[in-house]
Amino acid sequence: MVSDRGLEVLRAIVQDYVESHEPVGSKSIVDRHSFGVSAATIRNDMAQLEDEELIVAPHTSSGRVPTDKGYRVFVNHLAQLRPLSTAQRSAIEAFLADPADLDDLMARTVRVLTQVTGQVALAQYPSFARAHLTHIELVSLAPNRLLVVLVTDAGGVSQRIAGLPVDLDDADVAVLRARLSALLTGQSVQEASDRVLSFTIPTDAPRIDVAAQTIAGIIGEELAEFRHERLVMAGAATLARREQDFRGSIHPLLEAIEEQVTLLRLMSEMVADDQGLAASIGAENEAFGIPEASIVASNYLTPGGTARVGVMGPTRMDYPSNLAAARAVARYLSRMLDEDEASR
Repeated sequence: MVSDRGLEVLRAIVQDYVESHEPVGSKSIVDRHSFGVSAATIRNDMAQLEDEELIVAPHTSSGRVPTDKGYRVFVNHLAQLRPLSTAQRSAIEAFLADPADLDDLMARTVRVLTQVTGQVALAQYPSFARAHLTHIELVSLAPNRLLVVLVTDAGGVSQRIAGLPVDLDDADVAVLRARLSALLTGQSVQEASDRVLSFTIPTDAPRIDVAAQTIAGIIGEELAEFRHERLVMAGAATLARREQDFRGSIHPLLEAIEEQVTLLRLMSEMVADDQGLAASIGAENEAFGIPEASIVASNYLTPGGTARVGVMGPTRMDYPSNLAAARAVARYLSRMLDEDEASR
């Protein structure tokens, strides 16, 4: 079992290695940290840490570096979040202010997070699966073209142009709009998806019913999109700049970014602590094909529940700072979504 001082030595090794990218030796620890003991005592502590597989020597007669297990112990028990500076907080708040819409807000979120951390930023879109439709609009663009607009109470907005097989006048469009609103407004996305499958308008004007089938199909497709999880990312270029920090190839990470499905599943399955913070480190990501990387994330609140925002990078990352940045951005994002919901 590792002693309390041994754990503090682990903390020093992680911090020094992240900062210097050089293996950390006992003399360096004595010189840089106030343990009040000899280098020989620190070497004994390091030997114990090595026995517990928390640190390892990358080369013969070298210093030690943390293992993935060592980073996990550090994150779980030793990491103290470093508060963002006033300048960083002001930059985040200014960057996220007054977005044009949800897509703009999410794009800004990952851009500012990658700027603050220097890592790849990831953000799950708010879940619309449990959202409810609040508004349906049909806007005539031409006799045979309509703009179909769907709005949910979770901030989801869909706009799609529908080409119709028949021509409609304003009165026909009004009938369709009224019938669709009565059928779908106030319903959950799932319930609306089920209802729209059987949408018909039994009238003496067959053209309206033909148009109704086309519009119902488009609405069904857009509602299906609302149920899909989405991920927005920024900063992939940082991987190339940090390639030397990865023990192996960065290609699996690039493939994961390209695919997105893997990262969505990983982000969803990470276990958060009581502060809503989560980390998945190195070998813990083996099942997802990216054992070279770590992801840290923070929950943020949405009208439909919770989602996550975080960063991905090498295991040799500044966990306290990155977790603090993810938490700060998540809090601003939660506040902005709450204010948007309150204004509806």
